[in-house]
This record gives sequence, structure tokens and C-alpha cells, in this order.
Amino acid sequence: MSIKNIIVKIGGKILEDSESIESTISQLKGILHRNSLISKIIIIPGGGSYANFIRKIDIVLNIGDNLAHWMAILAMDYNGIELNKKFSDIEKISDFEQLEKVLSEDNKNRIFIFGPFEYLYNNDPLPHSWEVTSDSITLYIASKLKLKECFLIKNIDGIFIKGQKEAIQEISIRDYERLKRENKFAEFTNNSNNFKKSQPIDPYLLELIDKFKIPCIILNGTKTNRILDYFHHSRKKKKIFTIIKSD
Repeated sequence: MSIKNIIVKIGGKILEDSESIESTISQLKGILHRNSLISKIIIIPGGGSYANFIRKIDIVLNIGDNLAHWMAILAMDYNGIELNKKFSDIEKISDFEQLEKVLSEDNKNRIFIFGPFEYLYNNDPLPHSWEVTSDSITLYIASKLKLKECFLIKNIDGIFIKGQKEAIQEISIRDYERLKRENKFAEFTNNSNNFKKSQPIDPYLLELIDKFKIPCIILNGTKTNRILDYFHHSRKKKKIFTIIKSD
């Protein structure tokens, strides 16, 4: 098997919780040390509370799709700056060509934070809609980097069906849309352990998965070892995740 690069979106709930982001970054660093098949990791920060605030402003003031779109992506860049401040050993890159260069030429195992605003603003490839969030942006960037998969690090174990205790490990776009239409997904409420079982991905992500044939894997980045476990070679190790694939 060849050495590969991977891309991970880190959701706002992880970014904004000190223990969760410490756990996630520690596990990502652990992947580079323990998994000889992973060369570099690109982090795409979610918009988090800043993007949610912009959404509320849009609802109240109707600032328009264009302004809301770019402000939300700027929120992602700002979260990247803050993440770089917290983990100064992880370089932040805003230039897409520079990112391509270091991925192809640098022989060191490294983690990067990529701020997508400049690249997306200059190319404007995605619809200006709240259906497009950092989930879709991460998969789009994965396609431009010719990566084979896209990882979404959230505060959940994956996607759950009502009445089931374990996350669905694999689901197609068609089945996802059917289960959503039939209202079969678990409610997005906290149980007594304050654990959110499931939550929606952004709607446009399904279209991009289908278009680029790049699967998305949801992993839990809270105080668990879900990320490390997923990349562990042992078949005995229980892996908890959901992968969404094209039909």
C-alpha cells in the first residue's frame, strides 16, 4: 500500500471544547507516529459558534446569501488562526498552491491547518447557501487534492437509527436519503450522559459525495480514542464510525 495524505474537518463542538480538541489533536499526531501509511494530515476547521452567529444575523437582518456565505467561511479561517495559536507546532496555510507543494514535495510527516477562504473566494466553486457548510467544503478540497476519502471529526459516534444502540458503520447516499425521508434517524437530543447520538450532515455533502465518489467518514473526536482506533491495523480493535458512500 502507498503512503497517503488525509483531510479532516474538525467540527465547532470539538474546536470549542478544550478537552475534546486536545484529544483530537493528540490522536491525529498519534496517527503519524503509529500508522506508517499516513504521511500528512490536512485540518479544515469548522465555523463553529461564529458561523452559527452569522446564521442568526442572516435570519434577523437578511444579509443575503453572498455575504452570509463568505462570512461563514471567514469564521472557518478565524478558527484556524485560533487553533494555530493553541497548537503552534501545527503550521497554518492559506495558499492552496503552497499546500499542494508541501503535500507533494515535503518528505516529513506533518499536520497542517488549511484556511480555505482565499482559495474559495478566488475560485467560488460552491453554491452560496446554508446547505453548504464546512462538511461540503472539506470534501470539495479533498477532491481538488485528489484524496480518496474525507474525515469529519464531530462530537458523535456516527449516524444512528432510532432504537439502535450502535452507529451505522456504512450507508449509501440512497439509503441515507430514504431513512431521512422516513424519519428513521435518532433524534439529536442529549441523553443522561450528555452525549449527542446523531446530527445531520449538511445537505449539499451528499451531492458532492455522489459527484466526486469520495466517501466521508464520521469519527468522534471527544475524550475517546475513536480516531486512533479507526486507523489501528488490529482486527480485534472495535472501530466506531459511520462512512457515507456513493451508490
